[in-house]
Amino acid sequence: MRRKLAAGNWKMNGNAASLSELKTLKDLLPPNPPQVVICPPAPLLFRATEAARGTDIMIGAQDCHMQHSGAFTGDVSADLIADTGATFVIVGHSERRDTHEERDSDVRKKATSAWASGLTAIICIGETLDDHAANNTLDIIAGQLAGSLPDGMTTSNTVIAYEPIWAIGTGKVPTLEQIIEVHDFIRAKLVTRCGAEVADMIPLLYGGSVKPDNAATIFQAENVDGALVGGASLKATDFAPIIAALANS
Repeated sequence: MRRKLAAGNWKMNGNAASLSELKTLKDLLPPNPPQVVICPPAPLLFRATEAARGTDIMIGAQDCHMQHSGAFTGDVSADLIADTGATFVIVGHSERRDTHEERDSDVRKKATSAWASGLTAIICIGETLDDHAANNTLDIIAGQLAGSLPDGMTTSNTVIAYEPIWAIGTGKVPTLEQIIEVHDFIRAKLVTRCGAEVADMIPLLYGGSVKPDNAATIFQAENVDGALVGGASLKATDFAPIIAALANS
Protein backbone atom coordinates (compact mmCIF):
# COMPACT_ATOMS: atom_id res chain seq x y z
CA MET A 1 0.00 0.00 0.00
CA ARG A 2 1.32 3.44 -0.93
CA ARG A 3 2.01 5.81 1.90
CA LYS A 4 -0.35 8.74 2.26
CA LEU A 5 1.25 12.13 2.73
CA ALA A 6 -0.04 15.58 3.69
CA ALA A 7 2.57 18.29 3.10
CA GLY A 8 2.18 21.89 4.18
CA ASN A 9 4.09 24.60 2.31
CA TRP A 10 4.21 27.75 4.44
CA LYS A 11 5.97 29.66 1.63
CA MET A 12 7.36 33.01 2.91
CA ASN A 13 5.02 33.09 5.89
CA GLY A 14 5.35 32.46 9.60
CA ASN A 15 7.93 33.21 12.25
CA ALA A 16 9.29 31.58 15.40
CA ALA A 17 6.00 32.11 17.20
CA SER A 18 4.18 30.28 14.40
CA LEU A 19 5.92 27.05 15.37
CA SER A 20 3.44 26.70 18.21
CA GLU A 21 1.07 25.51 15.45
CA LEU A 22 3.08 22.27 15.33
CA LYS A 23 2.09 21.38 18.89
CA THR A 24 -1.53 22.25 18.16
CA LEU A 25 -1.41 20.13 15.02
CA LYS A 26 0.11 17.20 16.92
CA ASP A 27 -2.79 17.30 19.34
CA LEU A 28 -5.31 17.36 16.45
CA LEU A 29 -3.89 14.46 14.43
CA PRO A 30 -6.24 11.50 13.98
CA PRO A 31 -5.29 8.01 15.16
CA ASN A 32 -2.88 6.33 12.73
CA PRO A 33 -2.31 9.55 10.78
CA PRO A 34 -0.77 9.69 7.31
CA GLN A 35 2.71 11.13 6.98
CA VAL A 36 2.63 14.84 7.77
CA VAL A 37 5.34 17.23 6.57
CA ILE A 38 5.55 20.94 7.33
CA CYS A 39 7.82 23.05 5.10
CA PRO A 40 8.51 26.39 6.80
CA PRO A 41 10.84 29.14 5.55
CA ALA A 42 14.51 28.17 5.69
CA PRO A 43 15.44 30.28 8.76
CA LEU A 44 12.90 28.30 10.79
CA LEU A 45 14.05 24.81 9.79
CA PHE A 46 16.21 24.01 12.81
CA ARG A 47 13.69 25.36 15.31
CA ALA A 48 10.92 23.52 13.47
CA THR A 49 12.71 20.18 13.74
CA GLU A 50 13.18 20.84 17.46
CA ALA A 51 9.51 21.75 17.86
CA ALA A 52 8.43 18.60 16.00
CA ARG A 53 10.71 16.27 17.96
CA GLY A 54 8.78 13.38 19.48
CA THR A 55 5.75 13.91 17.24
CA ASP A 56 4.52 12.33 14.01
CA ILE A 57 5.27 15.56 12.14
CA MET A 58 8.26 15.74 9.82
CA ILE A 59 9.96 18.89 8.55
CA GLY A 60 10.94 19.81 5.02
CA ALA A 61 12.44 22.76 3.16
CA GLN A 62 10.89 24.67 0.28
CA ASP A 63 13.87 24.56 -2.08
CA CYS A 64 17.54 23.63 -2.28
CA HIS A 65 20.50 24.56 -4.44
CA MET A 66 21.74 22.03 -6.95
CA GLN A 67 25.30 22.23 -5.57
CA HIS A 68 26.30 21.00 -2.12
CA SER A 69 28.54 23.98 -1.30
CA GLY A 70 30.25 26.93 -2.93
CA ALA A 71 30.02 30.63 -3.70
CA PHE A 72 26.22 30.84 -3.93
CA THR A 73 25.26 33.77 -1.74
CA GLY A 74 21.79 33.47 -0.27
CA ASP A 75 21.23 29.88 -1.38
CA VAL A 76 20.75 26.83 0.83
CA SER A 77 22.18 23.42 -0.05
CA ALA A 78 20.54 20.07 0.53
CA ASP A 79 23.41 19.23 2.89
CA LEU A 80 22.59 22.25 5.04
CA ILE A 81 18.91 21.34 5.04
CA ALA A 82 19.69 17.80 6.16
CA ASP A 83 21.96 19.21 8.88
CA THR A 84 18.94 20.93 10.47
CA GLY A 85 17.20 17.58 10.86
CA ALA A 86 14.75 18.15 8.02
CA THR A 87 14.04 15.12 5.85
CA PHE A 88 12.10 16.50 2.86
CA VAL A 89 12.53 19.29 0.34
CA ILE A 90 10.19 20.72 -2.29
CA VAL A 91 11.77 21.27 -5.71
CA GLY A 92 10.31 22.69 -8.90
CA HIS A 93 7.40 24.53 -7.31
CA SER A 94 5.66 26.69 -9.92
CA GLU A 95 6.57 29.85 -8.02
CA ARG A 96 10.24 28.90 -8.33
CA ARG A 97 9.84 27.99 -11.99
CA ASP A 98 8.15 31.34 -12.62
CA THR A 99 9.90 33.97 -10.48
CA HIS A 100 13.33 32.30 -10.55
CA GLU A 101 13.01 30.96 -14.11
CA GLU A 102 13.92 27.45 -13.07
CA ARG A 103 13.95 24.92 -15.90
CA ASP A 104 13.15 21.24 -15.82
CA SER A 105 16.89 20.53 -15.94
CA ASP A 106 17.43 22.68 -12.84
CA VAL A 107 14.70 20.81 -11.00
CA ARG A 108 16.26 17.48 -11.95
CA LYS A 109 19.65 18.57 -10.60
CA LYS A 110 18.09 19.80 -7.36
CA ALA A 111 16.26 16.51 -6.86
CA THR A 112 19.52 14.62 -7.45
CA SER A 113 21.26 16.82 -4.89
CA ALA A 114 18.44 16.23 -2.40
CA TRP A 115 18.77 12.47 -2.79
CA ALA A 116 22.53 12.61 -2.29
CA SER A 117 21.92 14.37 1.04
CA GLY A 118 19.41 11.77 2.17
CA LEU A 119 16.36 13.97 1.61
CA THR A 120 13.08 12.98 -0.01
CA ALA A 121 12.34 15.29 -2.94
CA ILE A 122 8.78 16.49 -3.47
CA ILE A 123 8.99 17.24 -7.20
CA CYS A 124 6.31 19.66 -8.44
CA ILE A 125 4.77 19.78 -11.89
CA GLY A 126 1.77 21.61 -13.32
CA GLU A 127 0.35 23.56 -16.24
CA THR A 128 -0.57 27.24 -16.66
CA LEU A 129 -4.07 28.54 -17.26
CA ASP A 130 -3.26 29.10 -20.96
CA ASP A 131 -2.03 25.51 -21.31
CA HIS A 132 -5.13 24.25 -19.53
CA ALA A 133 -7.44 26.31 -21.72
CA ALA A 134 -5.69 25.04 -24.86
CA ASN A 135 -6.12 21.40 -23.71
CA ASN A 136 -2.34 21.02 -23.51
CA THR A 137 -2.27 19.79 -19.91
CA LEU A 138 -1.10 16.23 -20.58
CA ASP A 139 1.57 17.34 -23.05
CA ILE A 140 2.96 19.79 -20.50
CA ILE A 141 2.89 17.19 -17.73
CA ALA A 142 4.64 14.64 -19.94
CA GLY A 143 7.39 17.12 -20.76
CA GLN A 144 7.90 18.14 -17.14
CA LEU A 145 8.04 14.53 -16.00
CA ALA A 146 10.61 13.68 -18.65
CA GLY A 147 12.76 16.72 -17.87
CA SER A 148 12.42 17.06 -14.10
CA LEU A 149 12.68 13.49 -12.81
CA PRO A 150 16.18 12.07 -12.40
CA ASP A 151 16.94 8.43 -13.00
CA GLY A 152 17.11 6.41 -9.81
CA MET A 153 13.69 7.18 -8.36
CA THR A 154 12.68 5.03 -5.43
CA THR A 155 9.64 4.81 -3.23
CA SER A 156 11.54 6.52 -0.41
CA ASN A 157 13.36 9.34 -2.21
CA THR A 158 10.59 10.70 -4.46
CA VAL A 159 7.15 12.23 -4.11
CA ILE A 160 5.46 13.91 -7.08
CA ALA A 161 3.05 16.80 -6.59
CA TYR A 162 0.72 17.85 -9.38
CA GLU A 163 -0.20 21.50 -8.91
CA PRO A 164 -2.12 23.14 -11.74
CA ILE A 165 -0.70 26.65 -11.62
CA TRP A 166 -4.07 28.21 -12.33
CA ALA A 167 -5.47 26.64 -9.14
CA ILE A 168 -2.73 27.69 -6.69
CA GLY A 169 -4.12 30.24 -4.26
CA THR A 170 -6.99 31.14 -6.59
CA GLY A 171 -9.78 29.12 -5.04
CA LYS A 172 -10.25 27.36 -8.39
CA VAL A 173 -10.03 23.59 -8.31
CA PRO A 174 -10.12 21.15 -11.25
CA THR A 175 -13.05 18.78 -11.36
CA LEU A 176 -12.51 15.38 -9.79
CA GLU A 177 -12.54 13.91 -13.29
CA GLN A 178 -9.72 16.25 -14.37
CA ILE A 179 -7.66 15.41 -11.28
CA ILE A 180 -8.17 11.69 -11.89
CA GLU A 181 -7.15 12.03 -15.55
CA VAL A 182 -3.86 13.78 -14.73
CA HIS A 183 -2.92 11.54 -11.81
CA ASP A 184 -3.68 8.39 -13.78
CA PHE A 185 -1.57 9.78 -16.61
CA ILE A 186 1.34 10.49 -14.26
CA ARG A 187 1.15 6.96 -12.81
CA ALA A 188 1.21 5.45 -16.30
CA LYS A 189 4.24 7.55 -17.25
CA LEU A 190 6.04 6.43 -14.11
CA VAL A 191 5.35 2.78 -14.95
CA THR A 192 6.98 3.30 -18.34
CA ARG A 193 9.89 5.17 -16.77
CA CYS A 194 10.81 2.96 -13.80
CA GLY A 195 8.61 -0.14 -13.91
CA ALA A 196 5.36 -0.98 -12.16
CA GLU A 197 6.91 -2.19 -8.92
CA VAL A 198 8.48 1.21 -8.17
CA ALA A 199 5.93 3.39 -9.95
CA ASP A 200 2.96 1.95 -8.11
CA MET A 201 4.49 2.90 -4.76
CA ILE A 202 5.58 6.51 -5.44
CA PRO A 203 3.12 8.89 -3.73
CA LEU A 204 1.31 11.36 -5.98
CA LEU A 205 0.02 14.51 -4.31
CA TYR A 206 -2.50 17.03 -5.55
CA GLY A 207 -1.97 20.72 -4.78
CA GLY A 208 -3.95 23.82 -5.62
CA SER A 209 -6.55 25.44 -3.32
CA VAL A 210 -6.98 22.31 -1.18
CA LYS A 211 -9.31 23.19 1.70
CA PRO A 212 -11.09 21.31 4.48
CA ASP A 213 -14.34 21.46 2.50
CA ASN A 214 -12.98 19.91 -0.72
CA ALA A 215 -10.27 17.55 0.54
CA ALA A 216 -12.47 14.47 0.96
CA THR A 217 -13.70 14.79 -2.63
CA ILE A 218 -10.17 15.13 -4.01
CA PHE A 219 -8.95 12.12 -2.05
CA GLN A 220 -11.55 9.92 -3.73
CA ALA A 221 -9.22 9.67 -6.74
CA GLU A 222 -7.38 6.34 -6.73
CA ASN A 223 -4.02 7.84 -7.67
CA VAL A 224 -4.19 10.82 -5.32
CA ASP A 225 -2.15 9.80 -2.29
CA GLY A 226 -2.23 13.11 -0.47
CA ALA A 227 -1.93 16.84 -0.87
CA LEU A 228 0.57 19.67 -1.02
CA VAL A 229 -1.23 22.43 0.83
CA GLY A 230 -0.36 26.11 0.92
CA GLY A 231 -2.40 28.64 2.88
CA ALA A 232 -4.56 26.08 4.67
CA SER A 233 -1.44 24.56 6.28
CA LEU A 234 -0.54 27.72 8.19
CA LYS A 235 -3.12 27.08 10.89
CA ALA A 236 -3.39 23.69 12.56
CA THR A 237 -7.16 24.02 12.80
CA ASP A 238 -7.36 24.36 8.99
CA PHE A 239 -4.79 21.69 8.16
CA ALA A 240 -6.00 19.04 10.60
CA PRO A 241 -9.34 18.42 8.82
CA ILE A 242 -7.48 17.90 5.54
CA ILE A 243 -5.19 15.37 7.24
CA ALA A 244 -8.22 13.63 8.76
CA ALA A 245 -9.90 13.44 5.34
CA LEU A 246 -6.75 11.82 3.94
CA ALA A 247 -6.56 9.36 6.82
CA ASN A 248 -10.15 8.33 6.15
CA SER A 249 -9.80 8.04 2.36
